[in-house]
Amino acid sequence: MKDLKKYSNKTKAAFILLIVMLLILLGNFNTLQNSKNVNDNINAIYKDRLVVAHYIFQYSKQLHFIKAEAEKLNLSDNTKRTEITHTLDIVHNIDDLYAKTVLTNKEKQYFDAFLISCKEINNQLENKNWSQIVVSSEEALKTLESLSHIQIEEGKAKLAAANAMYSKNNSIGQLQIALLIILGGITVYLLIKKIKKTVKIPEPPSLN
Repeated sequence: MKDLKKYSNKTKAAFILLIVMLLILLGNFNTLQNSKNVNDNINAIYKDRLVVAHYIFQYSKQLHFIKAEAEKLNLSDNTKRTEITHTLDIVHNIDDLYAKTVLTNKEKQYFDAFLISCKEINNQLENKNWSQIVVSSEEALKTLESLSHIQIEEGKAKLAAANAMYSKNNSIGQLQIALLIILGGITVYLLIKKIKKTVKIPEPPSLN
């Protein structure tokens, strides 16, 4: 009966230790997954937000130039056409880079509208319709402003998600430390109990 009770206590202790180790293992897997997600979000902030913000700045710079050239009265039609054609080539080179980034549905909608405005500028250039080029350039610049706002909001969302996962990793780390303390406490308790059973304190000598 005593052996059965002793075996039962060992089984309980082993079962508790197994549960603690499983919890720590699951916590580690979760932490690794969260770390990967944080890394993905940070890469997305750089590749799809900061880099794209630079593209939008370049777009804006070129569109302002096109608008300014179309408004000039002291330039010949041929000079305006040459300058704007060259600038549109620069814009189209940025198009390819922008299209390779990850776009939300809303971003794609605005980007398509921007491309349409650029196409209209190109068509109006053939007819030397400078006033309409100014209007189309202003529409394209408004679209770029909307895209810029989207970039900011998406960047904030990615950063918030990364911060949330970082906080979750901290919480899991604290839980793992607590579980390890429990595991260590159980181990120390079992060792002390074992020592008490194996070490016998000698009795004092009898005076008789």
